[in-house]
Amino acid sequence: MASYTCSIVIPVYNSAETLTPLVERLAGVLPQIAKEFEVILVNDGSPDESWQIITGLCQKYVWLRGISLMRNYGQHNATLCGVREARHEIIITMDDDLQHPPEEIPRLLDKLSEGYDVVYGVPKKRPHSWWRNWFSVVAKRVLAQVMGIKTIRDIGAFRAFR
Repeated sequence: MASYTCSIVIPVYNSAETLTPLVERLAGVLPQIAKEFEVILVNDGSPDESWQIITGLCQKYVWLRGISLMRNYGQHNATLCGVREARHEIIITMDDDLQHPPEEIPRLLDKLSEGYDVVYGVPKKRPHSWWRNWFSVVAKRVLAQVMGIKTIRDIGAFRAFR
């Protein structure tokens, strides 16, 4: 078991169907990789049953916390809300739709332990439709050009940082 502690921050929107399997998979991974951990699910004004599922899961898992925003503020704001509430030295952010496998968290932490301040998980194959993938690539290239950051194409929501 590692000697560090970590907070997992997950913004939630319309994810009633994926929350339980996501938390169950995290329950299988986290005790093996951290001496202390927490998962923070930030409900971003979901119109579905996400908040009810979060509250039920919080009763089952003592290391799980739920935050419900009064309306939809967007993924980045919901993530920031969770990051600000995080209690542990390492923060991991990931999506709620299982496109970021919890089983890959140890790989992020292994790389972080090499001395990096932030590590991004980049999929070998993009999980979305071709047009959404194309738009994402174009947007990141434009952003990289404007900001002068060549590696911005590898930046995503699955990351670990100190």
